[in-house]
Amino acid sequence: MKIVACIKQVPATDLWIKLTADEKGIDFSDLTYVVNPYDEFAVEEALRIKEKNTGSNVLVVSMGTAKTIDAIRSCLALGADDAIHLKDELFEGADANTTAFLLGEAIKKRGFDLILCGKQAVDDDNASVGIMLAEILNVPHIAVITKLEISADGKSAVAHREIEGAVEVIECPLPAVFTCQKGLNEPRYASLTNVMKAKKKPVEEIDKVKLAIADTSFSAKESSKAKVIKYSRPPKRSAGKIIPSDNKETAVQELVKVLTPII
Repeated sequence: MKIVACIKQVPATDLWIKLTADEKGIDFSDLTYVVNPYDEFAVEEALRIKEKNTGSNVLVVSMGTAKTIDAIRSCLALGADDAIHLKDELFEGADANTTAFLLGEAIKKRGFDLILCGKQAVDDDNASVGIMLAEILNVPHIAVITKLEISADGKSAVAHREIEGAVEVIECPLPAVFTCQKGLNEPRYASLTNVMKAKKKPVEEIDKVKLAIADTSFSAKESSKAKVIKYSRPPKRSAGKIIPSDNKETAVQELVKVLTPII
């Protein structure tokens, strides 16, 4: 079984994000990067399926700058077999639709039985690349899954997804795309031995020429349908109010006065 795990390298979530002077972008100069947390569930699930199906292969696919190789290598250290790194200045500035298109072009060259993605990237929170990828590849998709079972013959899958007050169970034929969320599994850690082995695993670097896009003048930034106009921080919260509790009756009356406009 050919299993593909799509990942994205994102800034660590505990960092303070700085904006560029024109507020049209993010200052990436001092950021620490990690594998998108939801993508970790996708990689883990890919590895578990591989372990249950002898002869299966896990391919990691990611698009990004030279730094992205660190995220790719970390996934290889977990047990993925090889990887594709979409790397070209002309790929930068891609929106979700163009990102899905480029990932799809690369994946089609290798073939696939199953594609796993995180439900969303924590940097832009679009939650749409995986779904768009399925549409581009013309295969079924099930989003935000918490359980996945592959049939013995590898021709179909049953996925569970949480809905309001219930769990939805869906069966679909393979190949298909699934987006993963917390609760699907518990991602593993890489051993030092596997980290060293990952340095020797193959990573195919693909640029615009190697991808062989029909449109020779292609530019991700120009092809993107959505463009960022401006970034801004949420308004600062006002300071909390502390009500003295020396006199409980008075404190309750004061609390009611404070909460009345809100209610």
